Amino acid sequence: MSFSPGLKDVVAAETRLSHVDGEAGILVIGGYPLEEIAERATYEEMVHLLWHGTLPDGAGLNQLTGDLAASRPLSGVTLDLLRGAAKERRPVIDAVRMAAASLPSCDDTTDARSLVAGLPTIVAAYWRLFHNEEPVEPDPGLGHVANLLYMLHGKIPGEDRVRALTTYLNTVIDHGMNASTFTARVIVSTRSDFISAVTGAIGALKGPLHGGAPGPVISMLEAIGNADNAESWLREELESGERLMGFGHAVYRVRDPRADVLSRAARAFFDREDNGREDDLYALAVHVEKTALELLEEYKPGRRLQTNVEFYTALLLKGLGLHPDLFTPMFAVGRVAGWTAHCIEQRTVDRIFRPESLYAGEMSSQWTPLEER
Repeated sequence: MSFSPGLKDVVAAETRLSHVDGEAGILVIGGYPLEEIAERATYEEMVHLLWHGTLPDGAGLNQLTGDLAASRPLSGVTLDLLRGAAKERRPVIDAVRMAAASLPSCDDTTDARSLVAGLPTIVAAYWRLFHNEEPVEPDPGLGHVANLLYMLHGKIPGEDRVRALTTYLNTVIDHGMNASTFTARVIVSTRSDFISAVTGAIGALKGPLHGGAPGPVISMLEAIGNADNAESWLREELESGERLMGFGHAVYRVRDPRADVLSRAARAFFDREDNGREDDLYALAVHVEKTALELLEEYKPGRRLQTNVEFYTALLLKGLGLHPDLFTPMFAVGRVAGWTAHCIEQRTVDRIFRPESLYAGEMSSQWTPLEER
């Protein structure tokens, strides 16, 4: 048997959900190149595509939209848990993980709907409770993304804000056999339920090597402050051995295709909005990106460290008025449709993941009584 650390290059599943080509910078979601669908589809259409393999017709979309809207309210148990977590000032992603685990498990179809519909309600309710405000009840008359913004801010969002956040959620909805998706599939492979699988996936997403990096991009931009400081600040970071946030990816050796989609979405959003300081932040980000790419080539030639999804995620979510503490939870809100779709796919395989391990310990140790050790 050969040992592959991190299971690198080991094929563990066959899927129709997404295809990632890191060398060419290609991401395909349900048969559609990312740039073809992310900026056009609603989130509900993307959910249907992943769950059923096709984009819905009008009747199918109405049915799914209604089913998800009906699944948004949280039980008293979940709300009480969120209130308790807020009193203890638990981090947002921890509260989301705990609350997801509290959702009742019924059957696979109901669980999938409960998770996709319930995670936005959990995030919005906890954010408000954390800031000593009462949760806003979900509005069944609003679409999935509009309702999320409404529950967060307490007012009906404009179409530009809905489109910007929809594009983000569509962009991160699935991405091959990443750590959190693999976690979900492993749990379901034991014939466990979808609620348990997604709870585990959220735990994997919390790790800074997976879903926790967009926030530091904002910290980096705020530390730089203005374009005149960019080169000196970035050089100092590189010369001290620090990593530049928003650059480089474990899979992509060229520019992350999600960065292209989110860059366009951010530009379109800032062009339509009177954002004041946030618009200045966008202009700074464009300059920092250009400077960083030049310096990375100078300091790390041949490493092919290009802009990744985190860079423009941070800009777009900040522009929407979201605090960096919400960035990873919002990633989960987008990715939960992918997680549940992988759970559905894994269920049809019905084979437990059971990899081997190479033993590296002693083979002939002899027992020593306690008094002689």
